[in-house]
Amino acid sequence: MVEIKTDTALEAMREAGRVVAHALAAARGAAAVGVRLCELDEAARTVLGEAGARSPFLGYQPSFAPTPFPAVICASVNDAVSHGIPGGYRLRDGDLVGIDCGAELDGWTGDAAISFTVGTPRPSDLELIAATRQALDAGIAAATVGHRIGDISHAISTVARKAGCGMPADFGGHGIGRRMHEDPHVPNHGRPGRGFPLRHGLTLAVEPMLMAGGHNAYCTDPDGWTLRTIDGSRAAHIEHTIAITEDGPRILTLP
Repeated sequence: MVEIKTDTALEAMREAGRVVAHALAAARGAAAVGVRLCELDEAARTVLGEAGARSPFLGYQPSFAPTPFPAVICASVNDAVSHGIPGGYRLRDGDLVGIDCGAELDGWTGDAAISFTVGTPRPSDLELIAATRQALDAGIAAATVGHRIGDISHAISTVARKAGCGMPADFGGHGIGRRMHEDPHVPNHGRPGRGFPLRHGLTLAVEPMLMAGGHNAYCTDPDGWTLRTIDGSRAAHIEHTIAITEDGPRILTLP
C-alpha cells in the first residue's frame, strides 16, 4: 500500500527531516582521528533526544537481521557499504565513513545518510563520494510528477556505471512516511518508464550506495548487519528523503 501524503503531512515530514540533518551534522562534527564510532552515535542520540524525536533505527529488526539494531545511526567505515554497527572502533587517518540516521517526530519519519573522510583523504575516496553525490542528485532530478520509479533508478545507475562503480543489487531506496520503510521500493538499478508512477505527495528515501570495485555483489559480516564489498574496495552511501511535488522534487532532510 502506497500512501500519498497531504501537504500538511509533508510539512510534518520536513520537521522530522530537519532533525535528521542536525543529527548527521552532530555525528560528522564528532568524527576525528581516535574517536570511537559509538561516540558518533552518542552525538546523534543527543540531538534526537533534545528534539523530542524517536530513532526508527534503534531496536529495528527486519527479516534478514538476527538481532535488533542497537544504535541510532549506522556507521560504515571503508569497505563497509551500509548498516555498520557503531561500536568501539577508533577512527584512523584517511578513513572513509558513511553515517545513516533517521528520526520519527510527531508520527512522521525522515531518513538520510552522508559519507565523508577523516583526516587526510585519499583522492580516490573523494572521487567516490563525489560520484555517489552525483548519482543521488541525478536520481532526485528524475523524481518529477509524470515519471516513474524506474526513471529514478536509471538515473542513479547511469552515473554509477559511468564512474565504474558497483551497487549492492538487493538494497536501495524506499517509500517513507509514518514508518521508515514503506512501499514502494526504489532500486538503484532500473529501466526508465517502468515502476510506480510519481505523483504529488509521494515521499521517498533515495539512497545510492556506490562500491569502488565495480561489483554488485557484497557480503555480510557475522553480526548479520554490516554489508561489505567482496573485494575490500571502498564504498560510499548518501541519502535524502524527498517529496514529489507539482513544483519539482523537494528535499525534506536539509537543515
